[in-house]
Amino acid sequence: MVELQSATNGLYRLGFAGDTLNTAWYVRALTKDKNVAVDYLTAIGTDQLSQSMKLFLEDNGIGTSLIQKIPDRTVGLYLITLAETERSFTYWRDQSAAKLLANDESTLRSALSNADYIYFSGITLAILNPERREFFLSVLGDMKLAGATIAFDPNFRRKLWSSDDEMMSATIKGYEVASLALPTFSDEQRVFNDKSPRDCAKRIADYGASETIVKDGPNPSLALVDGEIIIVAPDIVEGIVDTTGAGDSFNAGYIAARLANHNFADAMKIAHRVAAQVICERGALLAMSGFSDLIPR
Repeated sequence: MVELQSATNGLYRLGFAGDTLNTAWYVRALTKDKNVAVDYLTAIGTDQLSQSMKLFLEDNGIGTSLIQKIPDRTVGLYLITLAETERSFTYWRDQSAAKLLANDESTLRSALSNADYIYFSGITLAILNPERREFFLSVLGDMKLAGATIAFDPNFRRKLWSSDDEMMSATIKGYEVASLALPTFSDEQRVFNDKSPRDCAKRIADYGASETIVKDGPNPSLALVDGEIIIVAPDIVEGIVDTTGAGDSFNAGYIAARLANHNFADAMKIAHRVAAQVICERGALLAMSGFSDLIPR
């Protein structure tokens, strides 16, 4: 999506971001020298803003061959509003081409068929109409059976759903096709009434995810893998400026570390370090060059 964030003197700075793009960005930043290809699957329009987004991805090493172009559509837009370090979002996405990314069944299957890792979010599910959502999830289920790792962060955005029941049902189905679940405890607690991160992880594991990493803001993250609980505390972070992209970058740090064959606990430590660096600057996407040394060789 197009991102607008406050600059100076009442002006706003235009950039490109969005939850899944943020994660793709940081996976790319963390794996540039590790023979990992990162491609972004979405749909855009044929307008100038859409083309600018595509060029932005290409210029930063993110593959665009899977991006569909849909005439008479464009890209979504959101505005970040900060209250101290916490952010809220205002969206304009009625004409977003990404809402149609699962409309062409053969194109979607072909695009995902060679992927080793597929990452999607609750926002991905929320913007699709129910029929296309079911198809999208069925394709992910097929890819999981074929051996791909399916990573899912529900990233709840209540405004995007017609009802809480629809949001909860779709989230559970997302967990059912996921190999790797990346929830945030405070969100899950609000929606599913989990009493603790441990309870949250156990509930999600029961849906079928073999690897569940529960994020909990500045508190320790908790993993449940093959019945084993792993808890990793983050370093103390001072000088927090903007929490935009914190969870997305944590996800990227964890995925990139696992791709580099780090164990679960070390991957969680790396994920915390990536997120800590992101929240000490404004905006969702920081320069890729600042992340090249965060994953040990």
